[in-house]
Amino acid sequence: MIKKQLSFVLVLFTLFGCNFNAVIDTNQSIAENQWLYANTTKAEFDITDVSKPYRVNFKLRINTEYRYSNLYVLATLKDAKRRKKVRYQFKLAKEDGQWLGKGSGDLYTYTFPLLKNHHFADTGKYSIEIEQNMRDNPLLGVSDIGIEVIKD
Repeated sequence: MIKKQLSFVLVLFTLFGCNFNAVIDTNQSIAENQWLYANTTKAEFDITDVSKPYRVNFKLRINTEYRYSNLYVLATLKDAKRRKKVRYQFKLAKEDGQWLGKGSGDLYTYTFPLLKNHHFADTGKYSIEIEQNMRDNPLLGVSDIGIEVIKD
């Protein structure tokens, strides 16, 4: 009886915990909470419907070892014909040092938009790669990074 209840709960969690509009959702742990320049996160995905808009987000989890109120990253979006590199700055804390992310204790989670309401030009294979672009190498206090692409 307990096995059946547990199985039912797992099925519900799987169904309701999934984003059915997600094209891809990655998460990568950062060894020893030290994000190196060379340690990029990359996602490869297929776009099959160019009539719909998409959101592309960068996901970040930091701990209290992180020393800055912001974060700079370089994002490179590629398809078969084009390559575009953009530098982003994300605000992580208020002026008084209070973290803006979700969480408490020593872990805070952020989701930052890279592209909103974006229409891809063509169907096909795309990739996005994100690297940290701060002065510190390694950048301390970063525990996880990831990318999600969501069809709106």
